[in-house]
Amino acid sequence: MIAQPAPGARTANEPDEATAAANVQSLFNTIAPTYDRINHLLSFGLDRRWWNRTARTFSSVLKDPTAKILDICCGTGDLTAALLTLRPNAGVAHSPTTKAGVAHSSRPHRDEWGTSEAKPTTSPGAVEPVTGLDFSPEMLTRARTKYAAANALWIEGDAMHLPFADATLDLVTAAFGFRNLTNYSQALAEIHRVLRPGGQIGILECNHPEGLRGAFYNIYLHHVLPTIGGLVSGEPEAYRYLPASIARFPRPSQMLQMLAEAGFSTPAWDGYFLHAAGLYHARKA
Repeated sequence: MIAQPAPGARTANEPDEATAAANVQSLFNTIAPTYDRINHLLSFGLDRRWWNRTARTFSSVLKDPTAKILDICCGTGDLTAALLTLRPNAGVAHSPTTKAGVAHSSRPHRDEWGTSEAKPTTSPGAVEPVTGLDFSPEMLTRARTKYAAANALWIEGDAMHLPFADATLDLVTAAFGFRNLTNYSQALAEIHRVLRPGGQIGILECNHPEGLRGAFYNIYLHHVLPTIGGLVSGEPEAYRYLPASIARFPRPSQMLQMLAEAGFSTPAWDGYFLHAAGLYHARKA
C-alpha cells in the first residue's frame, strides 16, 4: 500500500500552514545571496539543462505571442528565463512602471494580470511577457537584476492564492519550488483555477529514486548535500531542510494521482537524470 503523501512543506513541526509558510519564506530570504551558486554546484550544473528541457516541453504554447504564462515559485528567475528563450522575437511588451518590461510589483491584488501596476501595455503584434511570481523579496531582487532586460514581469505573491482571475492563463510552471508550498492539493487546485481550458501545467521537481540508485542518492542527499550547502551558504539549517523537503514530497505515482484529482487530464511524469528530478505535466480539461 502506498503511504499517503504529506499535505505540504514543513520546516519543523509547525502547528499550521501559515506558520510553516512564514518559516519557508524566511529561509529562502536568508539563502538568496548564495542560492544560484549552490544550486549549480549541488546539481553538477544539470539544473541549467533541466530548465531548458522543461521549456522545450511547452514550445508550442511558448511560440504563441499572445500566450499568457506564469512561472510560480520563480526564485531568481532561471526557469522564467528559459521559457523566454522560446518566445517569439518580434515585439516586446513593456510595463508602464519600469524600463525593459520588468514590473516591480510587491502587493498584488486579483485581476487578469495580478496588479494594475504589473499589467503590461501591449501593442498589436507585441509579445506577452512571462510573469515570474515568488513570495521571497530577496529572491525577486536577484531575478530583476539578473534579467533586467528580459520581457518579464516580476511579482511578489503567494502561489497558494494567485493574483489572477479564473481561466486567464495558458501555462503555469514551477521549478524546484512547488515542494516548498504548504498544501500541495490546494496549490494544484489554485493552478487549475487560473488556467484556461486546454491550458498546461508543468512542475519540475526533485524526486527520490528507488532501488540501488536510491540508496546512493540517499547518501548524497542526507550527508553530502547538507554539508556542502551549509558550508557555502553559512546556513546549515537551511540545507538540512532541503533533503527533508525532498523526502516529504509525493513520489511520482502519488503526484500523478493528485494532478488527476485536481481536475487535470493526461497527467504524466518525465524522469530526468537517474530520476533524481523530473517534470510533471498535464492539461486542464
